[in-house]
Amino acid sequence: MSNPTGSSLHMGRVALTVRDLDKVGRYYEEVIGLHPMGRDGETARYGAGSEVLLELRQDRAERQRSAREAGLFHTAFLLPSRADLGAWVKQAIAQQAPVSGVADHLVSEAIYLNDPEGNGIEIYIDRPRDQWSWKDGLVEMSSDPLDIEGIVKSAGSVKWQGVPEGSVVGHVHLQVGSVAEAQKFYTGDLGLDVTCHYPGAVFMAADGYHHHIAANVWNSRNAGPRDMPSTGLSDMEIRVDAARAVELRRAAGLNAESPLGFELRDPWNTPITIRAV
Repeated sequence: MSNPTGSSLHMGRVALTVRDLDKVGRYYEEVIGLHPMGRDGETARYGAGSEVLLELRQDRAERQRSAREAGLFHTAFLLPSRADLGAWVKQAIAQQAPVSGVADHLVSEAIYLNDPEGNGIEIYIDRPRDQWSWKDGLVEMSSDPLDIEGIVKSAGSVKWQGVPEGSVVGHVHLQVGSVAEAQKFYTGDLGLDVTCHYPGAVFMAADGYHHHIAANVWNSRNAGPRDMPSTGLSDMEIRVDAARAVELRRAAGLNAESPLGFELRDPWNTPITIRAV
């Protein structure tokens, strides 16, 4: 998988459990623009180029996750350029796709949606790193009005042909029961650095990215461990270099010489697959 965040750690594919695979899959194809990359029975994969970014697992009998529970806030798909984002916006307008929010985060420009089963989605691009402002190890982020007109103009003659090669899952934003507990786990067990504090939320990353993982309590304060299985986030993959994989194995009390690729669970029972690349 390409790694435009330039880190020894980056996000891999996200897996969601859904009740209606055909309906949700069609949304990710037609509205988001992910390309179908194979289906085996009740599991379908979607991505860009040769990389799988999203896996949908159908189970019609699963309990519907409550919006107040811990779990996914959104999966954020990072596009290569502002022109790509502009082309995506033009086709979304043409489809009259419902949007739940837009924001200029200073480090990035972002548009938010929800899939048919309520899973949050972010489509975004990063501003050049030399435009990010850091102070005392923290990056300045905000939620300012978004220049939609400028983004659309940036598309120029670029025509939307689906999520382009080089797109990745840039970050995953989680709902948790406690910001402090989330920070302790993701900075301790996973070795991330805190990059930004926001009321009710914390942002964390490796190697100077603005965030690979965010966690908030806006809808889920004091939520306990997830009662799985349920719909929603079923697994997220974090890809690391070999050296970091060994460190994470040791921190988890596992044999550093055993085959790379293992699973952790955060304090809210969300599975995290660590994979060395």
